[in-house]
Amino acid sequence: MNVLVIPEDFRKDQYILAPIIKAMFNYLGKPKAKVAVCRDPLLGGVHQALRWETIAGVIDRYKGMIDIFVLCVDRDGILGRKQQLGEIERSAATRLEDHRHFFAENAWQELEVWVLAGHDLPKDWKWVDVRQEVNPKETYYVPYAKNRGLWQRPGEGRVALSLEAARRYERIRGLCPEDIGLLESRIRQVLERQSREL
Repeated sequence: MNVLVIPEDFRKDQYILAPIIKAMFNYLGKPKAKVAVCRDPLLGGVHQALRWETIAGVIDRYKGMIDIFVLCVDRDGILGRKQQLGEIERSAATRLEDHRHFFAENAWQELEVWVLAGHDLPKDWKWVDVRQEVNPKETYYVPYAKNRGLWQRPGEGRVALSLEAARRYERIRGLCPEDIGLLESRIRQVLERQSREL
């Protein structure tokens, strides 16, 4: 099984998405799934990632090699983002063969929250505050990475912290049910249906 994760900008997001989505597929009983992050084309931000023409180009380029596409963007406090992603999913379904699938999800509020979910945070931080913060990267992730002495490391600490977090994937899915938990559930349904059809 080949999985292509499409980030809004791979330059930092790849360090989070590759290990955490791989951990998800391991949890779903697919440890041999090959998870890659789309680097070509480079999407220059969320606005480009939400353009159907851009995503259609990615699908057309890779659809012969990929079984599951996963578009992951930040929610950034924008209430209508999930609706936009749903529209992209519906358009993608008409462009793919039956045995290939496209999922789109927004991290609540930013991908860095998934990383934080996999760690024991400072005792004076409340998880509900982390989840509700519109700018959790600046408010929580950056101080945490600096406190761990990893801010100057590759990906501003994302490489090391994401690998650590992925080892605690069950904790991430439990703390982030509205986004990664929902994405996992939707992928599980497809995998189970495929399994019954074999």
